[in-house]
Amino acid sequence: MSFKDKTIAVVGVSENKNKYGYKIFTSLVENDYDVYGVNPKLASLNGEKIYHSLSEIPKKIDLVITVVPPAVSEEIVDECHKLGINHIWFQPGSESEEAVKKAKGYGIETTEACFMVQNNIWK
Repeated sequence: MSFKDKTIAVVGVSENKNKYGYKIFTSLVENDYDVYGVNPKLASLNGEKIYHSLSEIPKKIDLVITVVPPAVSEEIVDECHKLGINHIWFQPGSESEEAVKKAKGYGIETTEACFMVQNNIWK
């Protein structure tokens, strides 16, 4: 399945170039994905607008990639449910049993793996 034609939100974008929130977001931008960044503490990153929450993004999101602590992922699941987002990709370390269980209870598809590796963006 190709995600090139999907609108993606990365929750947990970071200014720190060593963090995966930075690496994932910037790699998706560089590879021409339709991607939006989310971090309540950032306004922009490398000229790209960063949104404070998923609900601020002006487009319908098809996929959310979480790069946040598990407790935050659990809150993101609730926001995805409210917004009708039906696929969450938990980066390694961002998932929790509770987040996955809650998502499945809402009927949200979940994936627990590195999005970048699984989609051959990073080899």
